[in-house]
Amino acid sequence: MPNLHDIDTRIRSVGSTKQITRTMEMVAGAKVKQATDRVAAAGPYAASMSEMLTGVASRVQANENTLLERRANVKRVLAIVVVSDRGLAGGFNSNALRATEALVRARTAENAEVDVIACGKKAGSFLNYRGITPVLSFSGTSADPTIEQAQEISDWAISAYETGSIDEVVLIYNHAKNAAEQVLVQETVLPVSIENVDKPKEDKDQSASSEADLAPDMEFEPDPAAVLDNLLPTYVRTSIYHALLDSAAGEQAARRSAMHSATENANEMVETLSRIYNRVRQSAITTEISEIVGGAAALEE
Repeated sequence: MPNLHDIDTRIRSVGSTKQITRTMEMVAGAKVKQATDRVAAAGPYAASMSEMLTGVASRVQANENTLLERRANVKRVLAIVVVSDRGLAGGFNSNALRATEALVRARTAENAEVDVIACGKKAGSFLNYRGITPVLSFSGTSADPTIEQAQEISDWAISAYETGSIDEVVLIYNHAKNAAEQVLVQETVLPVSIENVDKPKEDKDQSASSEADLAPDMEFEPDPAAVLDNLLPTYVRTSIYHALLDSAAGEQAARRSAMHSATENANEMVETLSRIYNRVRQSAITTEISEIVGGAAALEE
């Protein structure tokens, strides 16, 4: 059985750790609000972009724009994986990284090669350990992504898709469903599928009816194909940027949940160690009393 000094040292050590995890929980909680506000602020623009894209694309044939063309034989895939720069966020990083690894295995089994763009320091180290060199790598911006980062990613992906060196682009990230839950998302960015363009649920019926009412009266200058040529790259960039913002909000929420659980575990551990400390202390006192009583009895004899 450990002595009182060892138990007391362990209690103080766990207490110090609890203070750290509690502080990290509070910091992550403050950052969640900021990250969520950024996602909400980007929402109306993304919804309007989706609505506009749907309206224009309905007047253009798929073969009129390279970004709408679906390749019959997919030989090379680009995976864009978005995780965090730091750990201590529960399964936030591991879920996305396992999904990326599963995608690489599945496409390799189909005789397709996979290139990866790593967003987040954890993704870079994960891929390098497995002998996969990312074509692009970003670190230091997972908690505060920039539009310039989304622009660089989209430019690389669009250029590769248009030249035919890439046949499909898949985006993997964690969607911040709410303040306590993150959902792994794996979506195809290129080719752009008009049927799968995301819209807020409350806007779907309204926008659909509006398009039906206004469609005969809409005129395009220049023609719809030229409008679509400029609209699609912007849509791809917006989708990637929104994913980066969404992942940043999910990261902070996941870290807050993980640090809350760690703080609760530390509290339980302190309580358990305190009970052990009291039992050991009581046992020591009882032993001392027994020795004193035994010594006194021996003297009387």
